[in-house]
Amino acid sequence: MSSKVLEIDALTFGYSRDVRIFDNFSLTLHLGEIKAIVGPSGVGKSTLFELILGRLKPQLGTIKGLTVSQVFQDPYSSFHPSYTIREQIGDVTSMEGYESFLGQMGLEEAHLDTLPHKLSGGQLQRCSILRALLMKPQLLLLDEPTSALDNLNQLDIMKLIVEHLEGMGVLLITHDHTLAQWCADEIISLT
Repeated sequence: MSSKVLEIDALTFGYSRDVRIFDNFSLTLHLGEIKAIVGPSGVGKSTLFELILGRLKPQLGTIKGLTVSQVFQDPYSSFHPSYTIREQIGDVTSMEGYESFLGQMGLEEAHLDTLPHKLSGGQLQRCSILRALLMKPQLLLLDEPTSALDNLNQLDIMKLIVEHLEGMGVLLITHDHTLAQWCADEIISLT
């Protein structure tokens, strides 16, 4: 069995024929590996995730990925306002082992039985990361996952993700070069 969880080969994509965001872009990600994508706003970092998730189609090239879970920058857009956090996590995972994550993530049992709008942005983002980890993906896509968290929580959450790398590979979008240098096996700059 190959340890590749993501393989992008000769990707070409643009929103118009004249302007290409990606031109012959390739990337391979393996189990146990973190790669960080850095670059200024508007360079195509989030577009890359949309391509990986199949929401956009490449003009040329191929993208092959295994079981994917993602964490978006804005946690409010990733939860339905009318259902509790527990209901929404339970819709996509068995919740098996969630208790072991709560303390490490600075969450309490009561947070799971709350509606999303009653949590702070940081609490909701930690719930989003909890959901992604409980899905046991082989490929975890993180789009600025710690931007809503204070420095201590950022470090704790990234340590937790690093501890669980054995069964997955992580592709991280971040503007935080220090975070990328701390956790990534490779940093890919898009300009």
